[in-house]
Amino acid sequence: MDKYLQLRQGDRLSVCSKLCYAIGGAPNQVATSATAFFLQIYLLDIAHITPFHASLVLFIGKAWGAVTDPVAGFFISKSKWTKIGRLMPWMLGCTPFTIVSYFFMWYLPPFAAGRVVWYLTFYCLFQALTTLFQVPYSALTMFLSPDQKERDSATAYRMTVEVLGTLMGAALHGQIVASAHASDHCAVNLAINATDSSSSLSNASNLGVSACGTRTLKSLGEVAVVLQHIILRDIREADVLKREVYMIAAGVIGGVYLFGIVILFTGVKERDDPYALNSDKAIPFLKGLRLTMKHGPYLKLTASFLLIATAVQLEQSNFVLFCTHAASLHNHFQYLVMTILVSAAVSIPFWQWFLQQFGKKSAACGISWMIPFAVMLVTIPNLGLAYVVAFVSGLSIASSLLLPWSMLPDVVDHFRLLNPHAKGPETIFYSSYVFFTKMSAGIGLGISAASLEFAGYKTGMCRQSSTVILTLKILIGAVPAILIVIGLSILFFYPITEKSRKETEFALELLRRSHPSTDNLSKNEEDTWI
Repeated sequence: MDKYLQLRQGDRLSVCSKLCYAIGGAPNQVATSATAFFLQIYLLDIAHITPFHASLVLFIGKAWGAVTDPVAGFFISKSKWTKIGRLMPWMLGCTPFTIVSYFFMWYLPPFAAGRVVWYLTFYCLFQALTTLFQVPYSALTMFLSPDQKERDSATAYRMTVEVLGTLMGAALHGQIVASAHASDHCAVNLAINATDSSSSLSNASNLGVSACGTRTLKSLGEVAVVLQHIILRDIREADVLKREVYMIAAGVIGGVYLFGIVILFTGVKERDDPYALNSDKAIPFLKGLRLTMKHGPYLKLTASFLLIATAVQLEQSNFVLFCTHAASLHNHFQYLVMTILVSAAVSIPFWQWFLQQFGKKSAACGISWMIPFAVMLVTIPNLGLAYVVAFVSGLSIASSLLLPWSMLPDVVDHFRLLNPHAKGPETIFYSSYVFFTKMSAGIGLGISAASLEFAGYKTGMCRQSSTVILTLKILIGAVPAILIVIGLSILFFYPITEKSRKETEFALELLRRSHPSTDNLSKNEEDTWI
């Protein structure tokens, strides 16, 4: 078997190619990270949108992005091969529009009445455009090399750089906008309340005092009014600063998009389908989608990681709010976020080694590590414990990021073996997987924001009610724990083991050698295999 599975030299990927492929996907993760951590609190505390409307923006935007996935998969599957490939033109074409939509998603329009429509429009547009990038980029894994080990290695590079991109997004955006969520504005609010109280007391006292004290009390009232005007002016200036820092952060991340697409285009070569025969025709999209939805390993993998991805999304979207309102850690949240992401980035190589040594299903155990620590954090909101929780959560998030994208190519290979004449199922698998992932994330975000609305969250307030604090603790601790446990239980029945994966690899290699008319085989290669 080793003789048959020996790699051709052309199947190997250089370190440079893997790095360029990984860097190409980082900008999407940078933007997605910034959006996941900060968009909800931006809509609530900067744009002053109610939690209900914020939940509509987040849910509809995610749902729109999810609906776009199969549509994108349909058109991409119909694409013709060009000089730069079949997938690359889509990634090149959508990037400039993605940058524009991302910038305006963080722009505060001068009108207040139509802000919900404004953010809904650009968030939906951003989600659709990132889909047009993410679907071909994810499917590109199958066209880098026909060898599973090389694809797994490229996936590990990709996940490492994407986690670093997530770290960069949270760090860049978090450090730039940290001043917008500092505790200083709370002191201003308290000063306003004190000024209002002094003004009210002086006005009330003016009604019942003697004439000799009237002039003094009026003077105190005038001082209170002047002080209130000064504080309101400071608040307006602070609001302008908050808007500006968010726009600066959006511009910086837009530059990251340009850098990533240039590296991807110059450093990655897309190959044609390594197993498709010249006589094979592309599988019709709807037929391929029906076959995909009937494929057992794909259904179990998707259902499992839908729940796990929803749990991670709930952690991300509510972590800043939890630190700000429920744990009194508002001065540390950006450092806690960085701890999570640094831990995830440095642990990706460990998980890659672990899944190679012990199997991919065994590596899923790491996802459950965050459960006890998250529960401890919501019950004992201590600063030292928060950093421990952040570190362990990073380990779990790294495992949850690496595993599905490492296991999905195995599912595609398994499908390919059962349907050897089905050409082009990769985009169908990847687009439908991204669809379900986004839909679950949208549902999670919508439930999160709606729960805060029902709990009585007040936008712009420094102190929230005990009901809101309890809701945040549930969204950070109990709900993700339940989702992760159910997801891992489903993954237990995932049928592709390391043994069956190697058997599939061997069978596909035999199929490839027995059909020397494959598009990507040259005349010399045909003679070699004969």
